[in-house]
Amino acid sequence: MRLGLGLIAALFGVAAAAGLSGGLAAPPASLKRVQADVATVDVQLVLAVDISYSMDLEELALQREGYIAALTSREFMQAIRQGMNGRVAVLYFEWAGVEIQRIVVPWRVIDGPESADAFASEIARAPLRRGSRTSISGALAFAMRLFEGGGYRGLRRVIDISGDGVNNNGPPVTLVRDEVLAKGITINGLPIMLKRPNFGTMDIENLDVYYEDCVIGGPGAFVVPIRTREQFKSAIRTKLVLEIAGRTPRPRLRPASASSPRMSCTIGEQMWQQRWGN
Repeated sequence: MRLGLGLIAALFGVAAAAGLSGGLAAPPASLKRVQADVATVDVQLVLAVDISYSMDLEELALQREGYIAALTSREFMQAIRQGMNGRVAVLYFEWAGVEIQRIVVPWRVIDGPESADAFASEIARAPLRRGSRTSISGALAFAMRLFEGGGYRGLRRVIDISGDGVNNNGPPVTLVRDEVLAKGITINGLPIMLKRPNFGTMDIENLDVYYEDCVIGGPGAFVVPIRTREQFKSAIRTKLVLEIAGRTPRPRLRPASASSPRMSCTIGEQMWQQRWGN
């Protein structure tokens, strides 16, 4: 059984009043250390970045440059300073198929230009990699577990997931999305829509609609689509600022749970089966 800090504190008080010794009569300093081990931040933000083979090398580089520029931007710093605590915890990982997730930068507190520059430098130093298949569900499941432990308590918890394709590997995306939302975690999306729909690359025309209806969810969830290469930096910066500030772009996009999806949320699996037969 796992006791909450409030209950533990109450038990300490009862034990002290009764003059008891033993496990419950631990010194108050130990309780303070337990509390100090968990740092409160305005937002815990997981950046889940697509590196599937459907992304060409230029797109991968632009995507990474976009995150580096956004994390070190003046607008991002201003959004952090306006928070109650003036600091956020951020983690950056890359994903592809259901078994391909790699943490590039583990949890770091960003509370000013110096810590933001250090985070961005870690991203920049990591080699560019790619992986087969596209498992949004695998990325969401991996991201969800990252909030457990880590030493941070976010007033809000957000997964920021980018991608240029639909789920075609792993569990159905809506099942994992709903599990994430049940934990009080918001999912926002950055659909990358640079290529024309092509059966060979398994792209779809309305990837933003798929993200709206099948991927995102939670209070104020939104997508910011990227339709041109020139939009990478501005779109990623806009998205991160909105996430840190806790705002939703206008006009507000409907959350995933608002009504029935406008397209099948298993379209990626169907396309894969039609092409490969498995």
